[in-house]
Amino acid sequence: MALKRRNKVNAAFSMSSMTDIVFLLLIFFMVTSTLVHPTALKLLMPGKKSTTTLNNKKITKVSISNRGSFSVNGSVVGRDQLEQALVDMVTQSDSEYITLETAKNVTTEQAVFVMDIAKRKGYQVVLKMQ
Repeated sequence: MALKRRNKVNAAFSMSSMTDIVFLLLIFFMVTSTLVHPTALKLLMPGKKSTTTLNNKKITKVSISNRGSFSVNGSVVGRDQLEQALVDMVTQSDSEYITLETAKNVTTEQAVFVMDIAKRKGYQVVLKMQ
């Protein structure tokens, strides 16, 4: 009995569609990765040989309490009046630095709000966290 199949099964697989998909994904990720811009604050961390001390400098103190209220040199101000109060205190006391003291559970948004005001006004900020 010489039975032979008439239709032979072709075991070949065409990879052309798979390579097209891989190249399209590669192009997509390359294009989207160039569009991402990091939005981070540039922080200058003190090194081991930091010799600057604020003992003899004029300082304006900004505090953020646990409840999220702001105070400038001990007087409590609202969030919307913080910028004007800070400018008034710095010009009044002729301060060179602003120290920002925050409680443990203060959100980053509140600290960045104060740092943003200082950056716009050209003040130098020293961050003191508890």
